[in-house]
Amino acid sequence: MMKCLILAAGYATRLYPLTENFPKPLLEIKGKTILDWLIDDIDTLGAVDAYIVISNHKYARHFEAWAKTKKQKITVVDDGTSTNETRLGAVKDILYAIERLGLDDDMLVIAGDNVLDFSLTHFIKYAKEKQTSCIMRYYEPDGKRLLKSGVVSIDERDQILDMTEKSPSPATHWCCPPFYYYTRNDARLVEKGIASGCGTDAPGSYIAWLCKQTSVHAMEMPGKRYDIGNLESYENVKKEYSGIQR
Repeated sequence: MMKCLILAAGYATRLYPLTENFPKPLLEIKGKTILDWLIDDIDTLGAVDAYIVISNHKYARHFEAWAKTKKQKITVVDDGTSTNETRLGAVKDILYAIERLGLDDDMLVIAGDNVLDFSLTHFIKYAKEKQTSCIMRYYEPDGKRLLKSGVVSIDERDQILDMTEKSPSPATHWCCPPFYYYTRNDARLVEKGIASGCGTDAPGSYIAWLCKQTSVHAMEMPGKRYDIGNLESYENVKKEYSGIQR
């Protein structure tokens, strides 16, 4: 079995005032929160035995109230920060949850504010077949978006040759959404990665370090990811989204 870590400690400042006192992952789309869509989908595979939501102190109580409505085993971890300026960063949040809960398992690590039209079970199955840590990738034609993203170079077997976060000169158009699978052994290396100087703000920074230590594969994303970056895009997603296609 594996654990699912959900990164939900951001402050979604671009969505203010909607998220000024409410977390983005609990915004509703078609009658379900973003987190409901993600967790209910993952749960259909039966591969995850516990979900951990990593929140900041400002929003933790909202996630705790939501967790009580779910049938899955969900633990909310409060990282103790209260402002965007004092946030730990995604990689340090991951380490905080691992150490706080004593986690020692394979891990699915996902951003809690992403809306997908495909099932993440495809990604879990892919990672199990590869038996390595894995990420997803999609082709991004917009050069400006690449500058703000994680970008990978891969070989013909999907193995990552190199990965950069927010590079001023991206090597390819393969962009990485914030969905990661860590093997148990690789999850144990997060602390070492931070100590070795890997970036800690963007979650992909750990993979950029890890792919230089061991084999990591990148599955081509089988559908669309909807980006909710501002109020207008949120309204558009609410109109356009039709659910998860299996």
